Amino acid sequence: MTSQRQPVVFVGHGSPMYAIEPNRYTAAWEKLGKSLKRPDAILMISAHWVTRGVWVTAMSKPKTIHDFGGFPQALFEIQYPAPGSPALAQRVQELLNVPVTLEENEWGLDHGAWSILKYLYPDADVPVVQLSLDGSMSAREHYELAKQLQPLRDENILILSSGNIVHNLRTIHWQEGAQAYPWATQFNEFFISEMRANHHETLIDWELVGDAAHLSIPTPEHYWPALYTLALQAEGEEAKVLVDGVEMSSIGMLSFIVE
Repeated sequence: MTSQRQPVVFVGHGSPMYAIEPNRYTAAWEKLGKSLKRPDAILMISAHWVTRGVWVTAMSKPKTIHDFGGFPQALFEIQYPAPGSPALAQRVQELLNVPVTLEENEWGLDHGAWSILKYLYPDADVPVVQLSLDGSMSAREHYELAKQLQPLRDENILILSSGNIVHNLRTIHWQEGAQAYPWATQFNEFFISEMRANHHETLIDWELVGDAAHLSIPTPEHYWPALYTLALQAEGEEAKVLVDGVEMSSIGMLSFIVE
């Protein structure tokens, strides 16, 4: 089954503006979409859906959520009308050893999902289900929960996580070409080095790493999705960088694939 297994992907999504302003990161996402074997459905883990308990979207037609403010009207007009998959939602519920609530009304696809998916699958013709992040869980609990999703990879489901390894909104510089803070570069490079060495324990226990980690991860919700991708790395698989960079001084754009 290994040759038929879907890879696992983490994408650093960055600014919502990338949805209407293509750049080298969106070009990498577009290239990735063309290179992947077409999945039957996508399980999306986005930093922008943090809940009490674990939830999964189970509607047949998820709405496009514009969960941001202060951006141009063109961004609010974007729709990503991918179908949902109630069957995949129920499969996720079966696999996880925690209570999972099927969400059928309130949520849909947030910008951590559609701003990437519009480049990977521009026709919006692959069913998408979103899995929430339980805000009460520790990094290790997220990592262990993610492992339980492994069977989906052999069922032609693409598990796609979206966040940012470095994500400090309080310190960003909006001007184009802003230089990265030394601590942002330091932690980003540390993450890549540990990832390539398969040192998952160090990355789970990021709070022990030091000041660069704490400045890069003032709140953990954008970091947790990367742990889902790492947790699904099987023996003999490698984690490979797809695209990398630090924008606006403190937003890490690292994307990687495990296959």
